[in-house]
Amino acid sequence: MHIAIAVSADGKHPACDKSYFGRREFSFTLENDIYIRFQSFNSVIELENSIKEKCPFKIDIGPVYSVDPAKRHAYAGDNVFTPVEREVVFDIIMMMLDIAARGADVCLECWPLMTIAIKVIDAALRDDFGFNHILWVYSGRRGVHCWVCDGKARRGPLLLIISCVYKGNENSHKKISLPGPVLHPFLARSYTEVLKGFFEAKLLPNQSLLSSEDRYEKILEMIPDASVASELRGRWQDNKRASMSKDDINLVRWDQLKSVLQSGKQKTQGIRRCVEEIVFSFTYPRLDMEVSKHMNHLLKAPFCVHPKTGRVCVPIDPNNCDEFDPTTVPTLSQLVEELNREGLRQDAENEWDRTSLGDSIKFFRTTFLQPLLKSCKEGIESSYNAKLQQSKNTLSWTRQGFFLTAFSPLAGKHHAWLI
Repeated sequence: MHIAIAVSADGKHPACDKSYFGRREFSFTLENDIYIRFQSFNSVIELENSIKEKCPFKIDIGPVYSVDPAKRHAYAGDNVFTPVEREVVFDIIMMMLDIAARGADVCLECWPLMTIAIKVIDAALRDDFGFNHILWVYSGRRGVHCWVCDGKARRGPLLLIISCVYKGNENSHKKISLPGPVLHPFLARSYTEVLKGFFEAKLLPNQSLLSSEDRYEKILEMIPDASVASELRGRWQDNKRASMSKDDINLVRWDQLKSVLQSGKQKTQGIRRCVEEIVFSFTYPRLDMEVSKHMNHLLKAPFCVHPKTGRVCVPIDPNNCDEFDPTTVPTLSQLVEELNREGLRQDAENEWDRTSLGDSIKFFRTTFLQPLLKSCKEGIESSYNAKLQQSKNTLSWTRQGFFLTAFSPLAGKHHAWLI
């Protein structure tokens, strides 16, 4: 909700679009999964009053439309009602590992995959595309959301920074496809700087991906050459030597797999690329591509409460995402208890500062909302000044043009008028 408010600046500048906020779509999810879409509000107070009246379980933010979405039926058939602006958003999906809990709550053994996704995507957005106003938000359950709010992202062509490297479905033996003789520079950097080290140092031993036959078979199925897979299977089925080693069996077998796949005997590109594909399949961010592709898609607002866990969707600092613990995120019941403990204060504006949500709100305001608001104001002012200067230049050129034209011969004589 704050995102929609921030990009409309403060509404005081003469160049500010007074209809902007009123053209933003909000969606409420009420009890029993009742969805109310295409809501719009003329002011923050009006939005606040509607939230108090309807008490939605969840609030989603949609795009800014060409006209007021609540009055869209008045434009039916005229092809006027269309989304014209929206933040570039990413919904990162938690890849559930075999040993992970599959309930509603988050699995701490899988959560590091979310930190990897944040590092990979955030670096690309800032370093490759030059975006600055990026908000990472915990989904309240097992995933994270990303809002890219720079003006060139909101108004420019829809950005799909993460190419769809996943093929097939969860039942496919090979879910990754890395085409071309070499990795794309973005993928290569992600692999060398983040994915490879995390896979070998953390994921491989902690998840015991090669410790038993039922586990390593899933990795062997990803090798396109049956003879190579058979060679490795034969080595690993004889565990006497491996079990006597002091080294982790997962790391020992991984080194053997890399040695076989990347040896000089393997001439085909597909076999040599297989090591990278295995790493990508376990570590590369998985996105809900529909959320990013379609401008009219909704995404849950920051600071909502997840209806199944009760946890608040708090911002995540990408520079310290390794330290983020989703199990310590405050819940709705916890916040109610904290607020009731001392009673309501007069300064309702700062009421949250004395709760466990205080640090998250402060981080949101100081590192994201205030810089974004400043940038929006500067953008409006710059655009306004540019138009004023263009208008002055046009007027000056026009006056000079009339003066020169007046010097044209008229009835065989030269006359001059300055208009």
